[in-house]
Amino acid sequence: MIGTDTLDRVIGADVYDADGTKIGTASEVFLDDQSGNPEWVTVKTGLFGTKETFVPIREADLTGDGLRVPVTKAQVKDAPKIDTDGHLSPQEEEELYRYYGTGGTGTGQHSDVQSTTTDTSRTTTNTGMGAGVTDQVGDTTANTTAGYTDTDVNRHGTKGHDTSGPTTDDAMTLSEERVNVGTQQVEAGRARLRKYVVTENVSQTVPVSHEEVRVQREPITDGNIGNAMDGPAISEEEHEVTLHAERPVVEKEAVPVERVRLDTETVTEQVQVDEQVRKEQVDTDGIRGGTTTGDATTGGNRSLKDKAQDALNRDDDRR
Repeated sequence: MIGTDTLDRVIGADVYDADGTKIGTASEVFLDDQSGNPEWVTVKTGLFGTKETFVPIREADLTGDGLRVPVTKAQVKDAPKIDTDGHLSPQEEEELYRYYGTGGTGTGQHSDVQSTTTDTSRTTTNTGMGAGVTDQVGDTTANTTAGYTDTDVNRHGTKGHDTSGPTTDDAMTLSEERVNVGTQQVEAGRARLRKYVVTENVSQTVPVSHEEVRVQREPITDGNIGNAMDGPAISEEEHEVTLHAERPVVEKEAVPVERVRLDTETVTEQVQVDEQVRKEQVDTDGIRGGTTTGDATTGGNRSLKDKAQDALNRDDDRR
């Protein structure tokens, strides 16, 4: 269970749903006005964390990864959109309770706000045709159109009242979601450069020479008679010659041949992003033709030429 002593660990922590799927980042914690216990946490979601949604924190747990809340990511995505203006009104908190299916009542106070702000809720009473509308501050006014009371000038100085919550002004704001697409750098893979040793056969032809023996015979001449007569006439004798030959000699040495390195280059491609966005539209109920301004009805924005022609037609009818 989350207590006030762990709020510093909650704010800024990653938020995961009941299945362990990351929802977003915790932004602000709201405390219950009566008990002072943490009741809600606002979670920043979306691609850039631009959307902030209320999530119940009463049954949440702090883990080593962050904050785990007892709801699903889909529930948070479709939760009511309520401004994180420092205080939750009773109506806003009841709406969140109904959506998440959790119990409890009360108003929420932002953990950074010291003063407690209490919203004055309105009570509307309608007892039939022609009845006025009364709020807690004592304003009771009515305009009667064709015997039906439908206008409330309240403490905000606006006509009419809001049937879905506290009356604010005389108009409703239409909003729409917009897609903000950007890029984020992530690790897409790794490349390694590795060298290893292979053995291959190299063949080269090397010329080698060797000595061979051959017998030379020469006749006795005046020039060699002296050498021929030197020594005994008949005897045994041996002559020996040393023969030489060349043989291949192989020596190996390691020499650098080239340098190899890894480098990266950036390639840009077009990726289509599809996302669903929501927007608010207005619908009208009970508006009769020609009685309103703007483009809500076909009679509300007639040209001066058409109005002048209608006046001439009425004059012809009277004649």
